[in-house]
Amino acid sequence: MRTSIATVSLSGSLTEKLTAASRAGFDGVEIFENDLLASPLGPEGIRARCADLGLTIDLYQPMRDIEGVPGEEFARNLRRARHKFELMRRLGVDTVLVCSSVSPLAVDDDALAAEQLSRLADLAQDFGIRVAYEALAWGRHVSTYDHAWHIVETAGHPALGTCLDSFHILSRGSDPKGIEDIPGEKIFFLQLADAPLLAMDVLQWSRHYRCFPGQGGFDIADLVRSVLHTGYGGPLSLEIFNDVFRQAEAGPTAVDARRSLLVLQEAVGVAAPPAPVVPTGIAFAELVTPDAEPVSAVLGALGFARTARHRGKPVDLWQWGEARVLVNTGTAVRRDGTGLAAIGLESPDPRAAARRAEAMLAPVLPRRRAPQDAPQDAPLDAVAAPDGTELFFCATDRPELPNWRADFEDVKDGNLKDGHVKDEDVKNAEHLPVAAEPVRIDHLALTQPWHHFDEAALFHRSVLGLDAQESVDVADPYGLLRSRAVTNADGSVRIALTVGPAPTDDTVHAQHIALATDDVVAAARRFVAAGGRLLPIPANYYDDLAARYEFADGELATYRELGILYDRDAHGEFRHCYTRTVGRVFFELVQRDGDYRGYGAQNAPVRLAAQHAVKRLTGG
Repeated sequence: MRTSIATVSLSGSLTEKLTAASRAGFDGVEIFENDLLASPLGPEGIRARCADLGLTIDLYQPMRDIEGVPGEEFARNLRRARHKFELMRRLGVDTVLVCSSVSPLAVDDDALAAEQLSRLADLAQDFGIRVAYEALAWGRHVSTYDHAWHIVETAGHPALGTCLDSFHILSRGSDPKGIEDIPGEKIFFLQLADAPLLAMDVLQWSRHYRCFPGQGGFDIADLVRSVLHTGYGGPLSLEIFNDVFRQAEAGPTAVDARRSLLVLQEAVGVAAPPAPVVPTGIAFAELVTPDAEPVSAVLGALGFARTARHRGKPVDLWQWGEARVLVNTGTAVRRDGTGLAAIGLESPDPRAAARRAEAMLAPVLPRRRAPQDAPQDAPLDAVAAPDGTELFFCATDRPELPNWRADFEDVKDGNLKDGHVKDEDVKNAEHLPVAAEPVRIDHLALTQPWHHFDEAALFHRSVLGLDAQESVDVADPYGLLRSRAVTNADGSVRIALTVGPAPTDDTVHAQHIALATDDVVAAARRFVAAGGRLLPIPANYYDDLAARYEFADGELATYRELGILYDRDAHGEFRHCYTRTVGRVFFELVQRDGDYRGYGAQNAPVRLAAQHAVKRLTGG
C-alpha cells in the first residue's frame, strides 16, 4: 500500500520535512496548513519540490469549524473555503480534511450539518476537490466516527466522504468493527497514530502524546484490518502530534515513522518482508575505551581472564564462563570515556537476520576492516541501533558459517603483555574465593538518547523480533527515568532500554553489563578480595528490607556487608550488586532463583541515588 505522513509529524522547515519523508521512502505527504503558511515557497514551488522528491500531496489540512453554524457564519466559512480551494488547486492536491466543529457557535443539528457540508462539497467539486469529514474526539457535537459517517451518509454528496483517524476512534474506546459498514469508496482518507494509554484530557493527550503505530497501547492493526475490509484503497498515513518528535531531527524520525508502517503492513498481511530471525543468545559485549587498564582491572577482579587478542586490531577478548567481553582501544577515543559500543547476537541464520534488518530500514554497517597487510576479519553482518550501538549477527559455534572468534588468537595467560594488567594484579588469583559458574551475560542496559526511546523499542521488536515488556518509570534523585526491556522467549537475550529525565541530563547515562551467576555472594566476595569496589548501599535500605522480608540468620548482614540488593516476585527471587562505574559503564552481578522475570526495578532508585552519591564524592 502507499504510505504518507503529515508534515506536522516532523520537525524543521517544510522543505526539510519533505526531504526527510522522501529519503525515508514515503510515497506522499499531508501538507499541514501551518507548515505552508510559514514556508517561503509558494504553492507552486511546494508542488514542484514534492514532484522533484517523488512525493504526492495526498491531503491538505485542516479546515476547522465549518458545519452546524448559523447562516451568516456559514457564509463566511464558504468564502474562506473558496480561497483555500484555489490555493489547493495551485498546490496540486485534491482532498481536504474538515474537522468536526469545536466552535461555540455550532449547534447540535445533524440535518443542518449535513446540509452545510453538502454545500461545501458542491463548492469543492467545482475545483475538483473532495471533502473528507473527520470526527474530532473532542468535537463539540460530533466526536465519534460513526456519528460523522451518519452525517456524511445523510448529505449523500459524491464529493463528501469521511476521514478515519485511529487516535480519535480508539481514544474514545469506539469499536472499530463498525467501520466495516462504511463503503470503502466513501472513506476518503485514513490517518494513523498510536498513543500510550493515559488517563487525561483527550485534547492534551492528542496534542502531545501521539506516537507511531506499535509504540503505544492502541490496537492499530485491528482497526486497519477493519478499514481494509471495506475495500479502502487510499494510503496509510501518519498524523502524529508529539513534543519529542517536534524537537528531534526530522531524518531519523521519518525513518522511524516509515518502519512503523512496514511493521503494521506486515501485521495486517498486506506486505511480506523477510521474517524476523530472533537471536538466541549474546555472543559478546564490546567496550570501547581510551585506557584499557581500569576496565581490565575490573574484569580481572570479577573473574574474567584475557583469553585472546585480535589478530590485527588492539582488541582483547576477556571471558568468564560463557560471558565474553571485548575491550577495544583502537576505535576513536570517546569523549565520555569507556562505553558499550557493540553487541554480538547469536543468530540461527545471520544472513537472514541481516536481510530482515535491512528490510526494516536498519542502517547496515560496513565491516571494520583490518589494514591491507593484516589478517582480514570474518565477514559478519552488522547494523546500527538508534543509539548507535552496533549489532553483529554471529554464529559462534557453527563452523560452516563465518565465526568472529576466528579473528582472535588465543593467549596462554590472563595478563596483558603491554602493561594494561600487571602480573601482581593476578598472581594471587588462585587464592581468591571461587565464584559460581557457569557465568553468562544476563542482560545489557543501554541508555538511549532522550528522543530515541520509543524508536529503540520499536527497532528491537521489528528488526530483531524481540518482545517488548511494559515501560517502567523509575524515580531518580533528579528526575524520572523510563525503562523498557526487550527479550526473547527464553530470556537468553535481554536488553533494557533506558532514557534519562531530560535532554541535557548527563548524570544517568551509564550503561551496564549484568552477569548471571549461581552464587552472587561468592562472586561479590571474590570481586572484593581481588581489589574491586562494589557500589555502597545505604543502611536504611537494609532496615527496610528487614521489615519487608524474613531472612535466614546472617543472610541480611551479608547483603549489607557486600551491598547486595534483594527482590522477589511471584516466580522467584533476585539478588544483585553493582561495581563502581568506569567511564560510562558498570557491571552488575545477578542471581536469579526460580523463574524470577524482572530486573530488580524497585531497587533502581536506591542504586541511582548511590551512584549519584559516589559521583559527588569522586567527581566522576
